[in-house]
Amino acid sequence: QVQLVESGGGAVQPGGSLRLSCAASGFTINNYAMRWYRQIPGKEREYIAYISDSGGRTNYADSVKGRFTISRDNAKNTMYLQMSSVKFEDTAVYYCNVMIQGRDSWGQGTQVTVSW
Repeated sequence: QVQLVESGGGAVQPGGSLRLSCAASGFTINNYAMRWYRQIPGKEREYIAYISDSGGRTNYADSVKGRFTISRDNAKNTMYLQMSSVKFEDTAVYYCNVMIQGRDSWGQGTQVTVSW
């Protein structure tokens, strides 16, 4: 059974950094591209970042480009999102995602709150 578990969220001040993790089980991540999304209550889930199965290709939404870095450790079956220079508008629940055989799987999300 595919399972994704996000962790690492919390409170952070503007300009600070945070690293989110997405631990996968039930499948081997090095066979699949993966993504990070985020969602603010009352708004659509927003795409943040993509990483290819090998990790050789990445892509970012304009809103986080240059500040966030997606990576993966296939040996640990875990994907990461390094968040730097965070802004108030980065406050959201962050989700990791994988599509396997046409089916989307999501974690439960981890809350990130940017505030003083």
